[in-house]
Amino acid sequence: METVSGNLASALRIEPDITAIIGSGGKSTLLKTLGLELMRAGGRVLLCTTTHMLPVAGVPWDGSNRRLDAVPWKPGASHVPGCTCEACAGLARGGICQAGILDPETGKLSAPAEPLNELAQRFDYVLAEADGSKRLPLKAHAAWEPVIPAATANVVWVVGASGLGKPVAEVVHRPELFCERCGCELTDTATPERVAQVLNAELRMLNLNNARVMLNQVDTLSNPTMADRFEAALGRPLIATSLK
Repeated sequence: METVSGNLASALRIEPDITAIIGSGGKSTLLKTLGLELMRAGGRVLLCTTTHMLPVAGVPWDGSNRRLDAVPWKPGASHVPGCTCEACAGLARGGICQAGILDPETGKLSAPAEPLNELAQRFDYVLAEADGSKRLPLKAHAAWEPVIPAATANVVWVVGASGLGKPVAEVVHRPELFCERCGCELTDTATPERVAQVLNAELRMLNLNNARVMLNQVDTLSNPTMADRFEAALGRPLIATSLK
């Protein structure tokens, strides 16, 4: 197991093109962390979703000629490289933007109106949050999930370590599906072995054997050996971290 505190883009081997971030327990934080790392390395980065997400605070937004309030630029100033708005045409490398349609009732962004494969032609990296988890650290996927864009180059599967060792009913999104896939009850514990069993079953079902698995929130583990047990049961390399 590789424990990483910085340079996650390198540890997760993020290549240019579309990256889908799925799972639970830190997807939005990883989206912003990767975006800023890749921007600082000189990349043109777009953040977005294929489902719904809260806008990323501090990142400029292009959508319907409206601007979010929490942005690091002033009205009339230049926007960012690669953005689809006219103000951003022709700027230098090393910028970050987010795109999507804002729902004024929920305050969340949905997928951009323009197809991601077309947006990807104007950015070095398109990072898409492609899953929902109701803010719970663990989840099982329904038949229509995750919503991974076509031509996705990288898939990162996030698992929240804060759910390990706790009752399934309390820490798992769609706990009934979780129990069905590992043969347990809602009142049972989400052991590292059960979480790995469910994840491996879904990796096969979704044909995502090349996905990189990241265990987040490892600083919350009262028993650090749970991370090792999870990796052993998973049977594949694991990136461990604690995003803030």
